[in-house]
Amino acid sequence: MELKFLSAREASGKAVTTPTKVSRLMAEEARIDRECFWVLHLNTSHRVIEKELVSVGTVENCLVHAREIFKKVIVNGAYGIITVHNHPGGTAQPSKDDKIVWKYLDRSGKLLGIEVLDHMIITPNDGYYSRFEATSI
Repeated sequence: MELKFLSAREASGKAVTTPTKVSRLMAEEARIDRECFWVLHLNTSHRVIEKELVSVGTVENCLVHAREIFKKVIVNGAYGIITVHNHPGGTAQPSKDDKIVWKYLDRSGKLLGIEVLDHMIITPNDGYYSRFEATSI
């Protein structure tokens, strides 16, 4: 009998330990002309295992579901995630819908034992919003 084990992917690059570092990592994606949603899969040192594009939407919204958010996170053996989406219109303030989705993903992550470290919005003019920063001030 041959035993096969699922091996987690190794992280590459520098650790993303601050919202500013995440914003720099995602600078090119911030300039996309429609709303997109990414998940950064992180190891325990906050090094990026994978930057996954989960959803591509319209100029003003993007459909997101926990099933798609956490599927590859689990397969990659990630410790935690940071969600990032862009606002092509340039405003970094979260909408009511953004806050609802974030709460839903927080609950899902808690249920799965995966740390949701931050939810971020990035804009084409290098602006960003970090829920972590906003709640720690």
